[in-house]
Amino acid sequence: MLGMLIPSRGYFPDFLTPVEGQYGWDVGVDALRAIRPERMRGELALLGAGAPVTPRLREFMDGGTKHLPRLLGELRAYHRSAVEPYWTHIQAQIEAERAARGRALLDGGADELLASLPPMLRWRAPVLECDYPVDRDVRLRGRGLLLQPSFFCRRTAVTLHDPELPPVLVYPAAAQLVSAPTGDAAGPAEDQRVRTLGKLVGHTRSVVLKAIGDGATTSELARRAGVSLASASQHACVMREAGLVTTLRHGNAVLHTVTPLGAALLKGGAVAS
Repeated sequence: MLGMLIPSRGYFPDFLTPVEGQYGWDVGVDALRAIRPERMRGELALLGAGAPVTPRLREFMDGGTKHLPRLLGELRAYHRSAVEPYWTHIQAQIEAERAARGRALLDGGADELLASLPPMLRWRAPVLECDYPVDRDVRLRGRGLLLQPSFFCRRTAVTLHDPELPPVLVYPAAAQLVSAPTGDAAGPAEDQRVRTLGKLVGHTRSVVLKAIGDGATTSELARRAGVSLASASQHACVMREAGLVTTLRHGNAVLHTVTPLGAALLKGGAVAS
């Protein structure tokens, strides 16, 4: 069913990406469960536009929300098998991207933020241009624009089809992460992380982790923690190997950010899912 509703390219129904999803997986699923039958039929009709409607799609369209439980079940199963095992890495990538864009906003305001987006997006005030498969204008009309970095978005940005929905621009997370150990979700990388965590015991590294805060270059980290530049770099490297810190390239420098695991360690709580 998912393959039918989400083709490899081109249009897919807006109702599959509810704006409420920004508040969490369960909130997004609840929004999908509450979709109006007429909206669902209308967006499914667009999915079949320009090509013969397959019997399966026709059955789904005619059934209204009758098939929603099955769709929600398939979404949960796919999320459990294809997303959850890699969620820590995905979340770290997105948080690093958010930190980079947040720093651009603080350094130069909205102009700097929009100019810092990936190359397929070009800021020519007052217009944000985007490489897109079709020629289209999205007018904000004072509604603002939600910029949503995505781990799964590739090559081009994506926006909602319905111009009356809150404007959202999903774009590829472009932060260039400094490499860290790789492996299966519960394999060699996890074993190495456990061993590396043993190196983290000590006052200095806890100070360094806290000093990273919402993001810090190596120079800023050294100044905040009161250590040398070489020491700050070494501590950040160990914590990156342990999965507590993500490091991305930021111009001629690197920007360190705390991962969800690192934040949970600082707070003494569990990692959010």
